[in-house]
Amino acid sequence: MAYNILIVDDSAVTREVLTRTIRLSGMPLGEVYHAANGEEALRVLEKNWADIIFTDINMPVMDGYQLVERLHERDDWERLPVIVVSTEGSRNRVEELQKIGIAGYIRKPFTPEQVAEMIQKVMGEASNA
Repeated sequence: MAYNILIVDDSAVTREVLTRTIRLSGMPLGEVYHAANGEEALRVLEKNWADIIFTDINMPVMDGYQLVERLHERDDWERLPVIVVSTEGSRNRVEELQKIGIAGYIRKPFTPEQVAEMIQKVMGEASNA
């Protein structure tokens, strides 16, 4: 199964690096959508389906926390797996993110193997839900 992925980060370079990393990971890819902040991500989701969302936390307009909260407000989006990709990696931060319902966390910088493992883990859990 090919996965449609939404990458949300205010850095265009990071969005491209993550896109290339996912391609290098060997995971079957469908469409890859990009958004520079949470508001853009919601607009993308209004028109397109994503199987997985990768998001940064610190972004202008609407940050990653707010994005996850907004996703949980809609029945059709609340089960979308969200993987946070961030330089912030304190135990407290990760625990806060897990409490609001993220599916996984990857610390920057990341490897293709880390990304592939996280996609497999998250999609395996999603199919068992």
